[in-house]
Amino acid sequence: MIYASRSSFHKTPFGAVKAGEAVTFTLTPPRAAAWLRAFLCVKDEFGGQYTEYALAWSGLRGACDMYRVRLDTEGLLGPVWYWFRFEGLGGRAGYCGNPGLADGECALTQETPLPWQLTVTLPDPLPVPGWFGRGVTYHIFPDRFHKGKAKTPALKNMPGDRTLHKDWFDCPDFRPDDKGEVRNRDFFGGNLVGVREKLPYIQKLGVKTIYFSPIFEAASNHRYDTASYARVDPLFGTEEEFSALCAEASALDIRVILDGVFNHTGYNSEYFNGAGFYKTTGASQSKKSPYYDWYNWQRWPDKYDSWWGIYTLPQVNESHPSYMDYIVRDGDSVVRRWLRAGASGWRLDVADELPGPFIEELTKAARSEKEDAVVIGEVWEDASNKIAYDVRRRYLLGRELDGVMNYPLRDSLIGFILGGDAGLFKEAMETLRENYPRDIYYNLMNALGTHDTPRILTVLGATPEEWAQPKEGRAETALPPERRALALRRLKLAAAVLFTFPGSPTVYYGDEAGLEGFEDPFNRRGYPWGREDKDLLKWYAKLGKIRNASEALQSGDIRYLYAEGGLLVYDRAAGKERVTVCVNRSEEPAVWTVGNTSVPLQPIGVKILRQDAVWI
Repeated sequence: MIYASRSSFHKTPFGAVKAGEAVTFTLTPPRAAAWLRAFLCVKDEFGGQYTEYALAWSGLRGACDMYRVRLDTEGLLGPVWYWFRFEGLGGRAGYCGNPGLADGECALTQETPLPWQLTVTLPDPLPVPGWFGRGVTYHIFPDRFHKGKAKTPALKNMPGDRTLHKDWFDCPDFRPDDKGEVRNRDFFGGNLVGVREKLPYIQKLGVKTIYFSPIFEAASNHRYDTASYARVDPLFGTEEEFSALCAEASALDIRVILDGVFNHTGYNSEYFNGAGFYKTTGASQSKKSPYYDWYNWQRWPDKYDSWWGIYTLPQVNESHPSYMDYIVRDGDSVVRRWLRAGASGWRLDVADELPGPFIEELTKAARSEKEDAVVIGEVWEDASNKIAYDVRRRYLLGRELDGVMNYPLRDSLIGFILGGDAGLFKEAMETLRENYPRDIYYNLMNALGTHDTPRILTVLGATPEEWAQPKEGRAETALPPERRALALRRLKLAAAVLFTFPGSPTVYYGDEAGLEGFEDPFNRRGYPWGREDKDLLKWYAKLGKIRNASEALQSGDIRYLYAEGGLLVYDRAAGKERVTVCVNRSEEPAVWTVGNTSVPLQPIGVKILRQDAVWI
């Protein structure tokens, strides 16, 4: 082995570092290769510099030379790219680069190779509030969780031409209207009172954080077309009811985080007022509107920038001082006000489309209002090296996000459960762990499903033919008993990994009850009260109890003991506590053996062990 980026012998410390922290690299090329000199090649992307550092010969290690260098990261920032160059007799040259092998192992090439990533953060990053990643998060789509015993206000006083389903178990509307649009104006009436009534249920799942999809007034049922940041949607409740919910949840050791949709507003909003519903003078009504400069006009009043070209979501200029004041800077800004009302943090919708300085100021304002307020970003890829709109983002470098949604975990875990190699799952997760600062990696929002993905049970059980059906077919298709039983067994495995992994295990409402559904809006049906899968509920509740009882699972180091084929084994350790997780996703029994200990595993089975005791 010449070099492996995740080996403590070859590189220390592991993973990301703060600027000014030294990193030691050790190479061990075969002596028979007769390399005379070795160089560390460093490309500082943000600084625009390329530098070579000579490695010093440090003796022999068996049949290998040892070359070593200590890199001072003072002045570096961001994803820093590095590789190694060798010189031999007669001008012979070679390179050592990163071909994407397991554990960051290298390969020798004759040309400049693919580099490794070294993440260097600011020397004084904002401390990341650790409470979020330790506990279980419950993701609620507000209109579809529970309709509490509260009088439904008149729909005519609300934005949008709303309809209200009489049957909680109806299929959400999905067909286009006579104008060819799917307007998402059908509601089921889930409300804050309903959430408060179900707090004991949420607590029994071991939940420590409730994450709400948007709760603010909007014309649609998904509420991503914000009509007013100043008001809770009247069908959902009031600000007073929200504060009461936060207080009641806090008494149960549960916090609340909100969805911040700050890249765009609704066409039908008090700011844009395209439908003329509001008494305010909206940007589409007058160039003298206080909101006119919030939007980017191509031709006023009917041609403007919108999110992904959807006219009902006019895009805002987040950098405009008036908008910054309203959302972030003012003493009663949107971000500050709702933290004072009881929220403990924000999840930022489409973070890739928010300017870095906007996110930085938002996080600063949130911390100023509540020193442990958390800010999580919606990022679907590796957030440490993300390029969005040709800009390398600085999400994790110490001033912007405290964590992101861990879609790479979802994708890799589903791939493994459905027949992929455990080694690929390990490699994907270790790549993130190597690239992310440790406190960020332990603060990720880990989920198997969200309002933007099909229901996990459907993903684990549906056939390609069912996915290929017309939308009308997908609306009504449910898994037949045999395949549902298989999907449930697979889901138990996936949930066991979710609850024992670094980061917050996040449950999309209803997944724990066996709710099925293809894509939006079929993944947004009402929670199946009275029709829950009781066995699956018990499984999730048990996992939540285990998570909350274990310091190792909340904050411990992770170590992979075996990851090959259908068998995944890892442990988590903190202090004297060690928890071992053994997952067999194959349909054949398996045995994992270490030393004198053998752990038999049933087909599609899992065991969670704590020291010598079996938890599951």
